[in-house]
Amino acid sequence: MEENLEERLIAAWVTLTGVLKNTRMTQGMVYNEAIVMLVAYNRYREDGKGLVSFKEIVSETRMLKSLVNRTIDALVEKKMLERCEGRDKRTTFVRILPENIGEYLRVHEHSLALARDLTKVIGRKDAEAFVRIAGKIAAYIDNPDTQ
Repeated sequence: MEENLEERLIAAWVTLTGVLKNTRMTQGMVYNEAIVMLVAYNRYREDGKGLVSFKEIVSETRMLKSLVNRTIDALVEKKMLERCEGRDKRTTFVRILPENIGEYLRVHEHSLALARDLTKVIGRKDAEAFVRIAGKIAAYIDNPDTQ
């Protein structure tokens, strides 16, 4: 008997999640640290400063506040990020430390190489479709009532 589409979708999601985690997409860094660094690095590429709020990191990564806080603490201890206070004491920012970005860039290059390899396997058209579909899924999960 053929599984229904919903069951196959869940199975594909679980398989993909496991494969991505087991390939060590962020080889050389703790996964959560690499994800937080990616947010800060993307900001750094945009504005040359890399100043990003705690709230933005929580929103972009969808990680729990307590996990983001522990992850930032670890990155501050490794001197990859520094904490900065905003005008309002309730707002905390972190800033990437450009002089210590080398370790992250090596991890990021490994992730980019994996993405290039995957694009070769599935083709550019399917890679573009994957990005589009992942965006749709994220948008739905963020706002299920608006879909």
